[in-house]
Amino acid sequence: MANKLSKDEILRYSRHLIIPDVGVSGQNKLKDARVLCVGTGGLGSPLAMYLAAAGVGTIGIVDFDTVDFSNLQRQVLHHTKDVGRLKVESAAEKLRAINTEIEVVEHNEVFDSSNAARISDAYDIIADGTDNFPTRYLVNDVCVMQGKPNVYASIYRFEGQASVFYAKEGPCYRCVFPRPPPPGSVPSCAEGGVLGVLPGVMGTIQATEVIKLILGRGDPLIGRLLLFDALEMSWSEVKLQKDAKCPICGEEPTITELIDYEAFCGIPSSNETHHDELGDEFLITPRELNAILDETGRQLLLIDVREPTEWEICRLPGAKLIPEKQLKTRMDELDGAKEIVLYCRTGVRSARALRLLRDAGVRRVRSLSGGIHGWSDEVDSSFPKY
Repeated sequence: MANKLSKDEILRYSRHLIIPDVGVSGQNKLKDARVLCVGTGGLGSPLAMYLAAAGVGTIGIVDFDTVDFSNLQRQVLHHTKDVGRLKVESAAEKLRAINTEIEVVEHNEVFDSSNAARISDAYDIIADGTDNFPTRYLVNDVCVMQGKPNVYASIYRFEGQASVFYAKEGPCYRCVFPRPPPPGSVPSCAEGGVLGVLPGVMGTIQATEVIKLILGRGDPLIGRLLLFDALEMSWSEVKLQKDAKCPICGEEPTITELIDYEAFCGIPSSNETHHDELGDEFLITPRELNAILDETGRQLLLIDVREPTEWEICRLPGAKLIPEKQLKTRMDELDGAKEIVLYCRTGVRSARALRLLRDAGVRRVRSLSGGIHGWSDEVDSSFPKY
């Protein structure tokens, strides 16, 4: 392979060039490679940064979100000054600053069934840095249909996992996870939290796997699921098998086109809220609740269904803590003579708790619309969000 590297590039990548398994030919492969990073958050930040530093010639970044203060604890592509900016703009600026020799392509849009094939078509490898099941299944299906590797990682609290799903050479994501978990059964990072450095560890592993695939060197994580426990500082590995009956990469596939992945995962569409199916009669707005709390003699039982760690951050005055997971076994603590209002961080868990109480026969119960965040927006702007 002819040397395509400039004098400056030779100096920049000199520590690669003297590695026998990389050398000039390998660096040229990196320069010619096109990688799509789906998501520019916790995983996408270290992933894209190391791909840029390594000299991957074209890096696509797809995201539709804006930078929030709560992102800064782990999403190291974004800085304090970037709060409120489009994530793709913030990320692209940093990647171009890391390496002026590469091309960064911004896709400021929701990655969904309507555009996933079009966006992915221009890239050789897709790296999944998302945190939700609909997009994970979507990335998998696009990769299978286009014959591309899906470099995967996920994180939760102190634990992470990584693999390379590549249907041409091993199992795909659906082979291992044929069905998504029930909605709400797996907390997101926003609900359950994540150690700030954990996505750095797992995102760097993703970058390593991408580079190995480009170079054609080493043993990629195809057919292997790597598990990391940061608390124990331990690693383990699970062998994965291809499923002959897989609906997309098996012997008789039944999925031949991209589907509605939110519906597949049982998640309401984007134009629905978590409360819609409850009905307005089961909701109370922050302003309405504030007015009731100001009344004297009103019999109200305010139940906080968040976790104790969240209770320590902030709480509404007069509230009683009964975490959602304990509510079923602590119903005897509820005074049926009083009106009950449930609240959580954003209203998702309190809506689930309301259904639980309604199914148990509790009638005078409502859920605080918007939760703590709604209270901060509508009643007391000094009340902390998290």
